[in-house]
Amino acid sequence: MKVVIMLYDGITALDAIGPYEVFATVEGMQVEFVAKNKGLITLDSKMGYLHADLSFSEVSSADILVVPGCRPPNFKVPMNDEETLQWIQQIHETTKWTTSVCNGSLILSAAGLLKGAKATSHWGSFDILSSLGTMPTEERVVRQGKIVTAAGVSSGIDMALQLVAWECGEDISKSVQLLLEYDPMPPFDVGSPKKAPAPMVEQLKVMLKELAKQEPHL
Repeated sequence: MKVVIMLYDGITALDAIGPYEVFATVEGMQVEFVAKNKGLITLDSKMGYLHADLSFSEVSSADILVVPGCRPPNFKVPMNDEETLQWIQQIHETTKWTTSVCNGSLILSAAGLLKGAKATSHWGSFDILSSLGTMPTEERVVRQGKIVTAAGVSSGIDMALQLVAWECGEDISKSVQLLLEYDPMPPFDVGSPKKAPAPMVEQLKVMLKELAKQEPHL
């Protein structure tokens, strides 16, 4: 299977690398990093780069498309770039699965793929997702037809493992999980708004909303 992971400047590394590590472990899956222009892609952390080996013009189809997310307000660039949105629409016509991680679902929404659909995203982007005509849900991985959206950052690993299970069987997916030793035991049980203290959630919500109002500086 051909897996295409879309990159853009200001991306969150784990949103792309989490699914990559899962898919790259499966025999027979070919994973490609693709961007509007090939070359180095800056990260939202400003620490290091990813590399796009192919440009949009070189890729016209995929079995699986992955659209990763980013820190706000960086999603505004791909959401407002017609070439990017048209490429996503073109690839979506050929895919067996079109997926997103974190607020990559905002980009899918901007491309018109989630109108009226149920989807997830990073919890801090639910208001924006709703304003785009998509119905946010707190589920970690959401399937609507062939579109699969994952919640914030680390959930891209869960989404990729689920896709491997659907495509290759649960035993293969379980083997990949074991090879990656993906057995999360976080030091604190605050990984979702439901579990975190309310003041912490509200403080971070305010911060994320303020960031989303800004313009990207990439």
